[in-house]
Amino acid sequence: MTRPILLAALLAVLALPAHAQCFADYKAKQDNPLRLHYGVAQISACGNKKAARAELAPRLAAGGWKLLNIVSIFGPEGLNERQSSAGAYFLRY
Repeated sequence: MTRPILLAALLAVLALPAHAQCFADYKAKQDNPLRLHYGVAQISACGNKKAARAELAPRLAAGGWKLLNIVSIFGPEGLNERQSSAGAYFLRY
């Protein structure tokens, strides 16, 4: 009786994505005229600010922005509290 339950649990775990969803909130700027923005982006570099910077900087540069810093890296549980602060830059890059 316990084997079918264990098998079902194992299959459910295997069906999960290989990695968790990760997000970074960041600050970026443009020059001439100076413009600043705070944003939130999905990243693959969970828990590593240096790797997150390397991943996010080219995406922002393609939009004419320079990454100033990664504020923090977090999971999906932190999205709702940051959405209003990020405004138009919520998951844009």
